[in-house]
Amino acid sequence: MPKFNADGVVEAVRYAEDENIALVRLYERHGATWSDVVLIERPELIRRLQEGKRIFAGQRKPYLGGMFETGARIVCLERDGRQVVVTEGQSADRDRLADVPLF
Repeated sequence: MPKFNADGVVEAVRYAEDENIALVRLYERHGATWSDVVLIERPELIRRLQEGKRIFAGQRKPYLGGMFETGARIVCLERDGRQVVVTEGQSADRDRLADVPLF
């Protein structure tokens, strides 16, 4: 089984009225273990992505604490002088996390 190499997994997103991300529900890696769900706002998510943290879209597998079903990597892009957060492989002019459910 390949080693899962991620710093965080986003399981849900909430968008603000301006269509930017307001909050994400995230699991964080702490060494060999994972945190409970953590809520972080858009500026903190962008800071972590710019620091080089590897954050993926996905969900925790039920009853298997450190096991996740993951999708695309989440990246921060520069568009027209502003930051845009998208899942890898997308070209967007606003924040969009494909296949990540809303909460």
